[in-house]
Amino acid sequence: MKALVLQKQDDNVIPEILSISTEKLPAGEVIIDIHWSTLNYKDALAINGKAGVIRNYPMVPGIDFSGVIQHSEDPRFHVGQHVLLTGWGVGETHWGGLATQARVPADYLTPLPESLSLRQAMIIGTAGFTAMLCVNALEDAGVTPDKGEVVVSGASGGVGSVAIQLLTALGYDVVAISGREENSEYLHRIGAKKILPRGDFTHPAKPLDKQLWAGAIDTVGGELLANLLTQIKYNGAVAACGLAGGFTLPATVMPFILRNIRLQGVDSVYYPASKRPKVWERLAQLLPESFYQQVSSEISLEQSVEYAKKLLKNQVTGRTLVNLHD
Repeated sequence: MKALVLQKQDDNVIPEILSISTEKLPAGEVIIDIHWSTLNYKDALAINGKAGVIRNYPMVPGIDFSGVIQHSEDPRFHVGQHVLLTGWGVGETHWGGLATQARVPADYLTPLPESLSLRQAMIIGTAGFTAMLCVNALEDAGVTPDKGEVVVSGASGGVGSVAIQLLTALGYDVVAISGREENSEYLHRIGAKKILPRGDFTHPAKPLDKQLWAGAIDTVGGELLANLLTQIKYNGAVAACGLAGGFTLPATVMPFILRNIRLQGVDSVYYPASKRPKVWERLAQLLPESFYQQVSSEISLEQSVEYAKKLLKNQVTGRTLVNLHD
């Protein structure tokens, strides 16, 4: 098999494409021939040696993948079956998807929905799965299309791009927040009604601001999230799933106790396995065919290190697919 392997020398992380014996794969009941993986923000952090993502080396990054089962010791899965994987610490504590093969515990796998191809599943990937969980969280909080506009931060990124498409498909009016003016046409094309510059939300937040949004999906954190909280309408909600702009929350309790709003954290890594097929079926149902042409670029395994650098510099739009089959 071929893999992108991260090794640590002194304080430096060295990424290399290596040929590895399948026997060296970590423990698990199922071996998968990987067809597609993706490059996510967390992968980019790992590849560039940013602290806190990976603690044990060597490591194969890649927090998701789709492929075909080559060997199975679990009766729930059979040879030749199409499966996908997101989360469970794969690519962080267990060798991940930036390789031509993986061996994982059977509990980590989700059967591929019949209406999706392996490629489509990874265009959705961890980002799309997380976006769907965020949309579900807003719905659970009572944020319906008739309540008003929903704002999405980090709109040019993977989660933001899919969230805009999902919300639009469900009838919401979506406002995008982006730090990249050059992506305005792209964001309009995938469903955003309006686009606001990120700079409007990076100042210290007031205790309360004008009520603007029925709900929000935030992938950024920090001051941007603090500002959004002050602008949520009475009984509204924010689904927060990222910290690209910082892990602190310089906010007050005022919006919560005076406007009855909700801040819902969303974690997709350890979302229960039993509930995942339903989420994937909904993704397959809601996303239009045009989605799969609009929000992805395709690279080889050899290009993943270069693109990881671009991703951290905010130079990548939408989803980045890694082709491991051709």
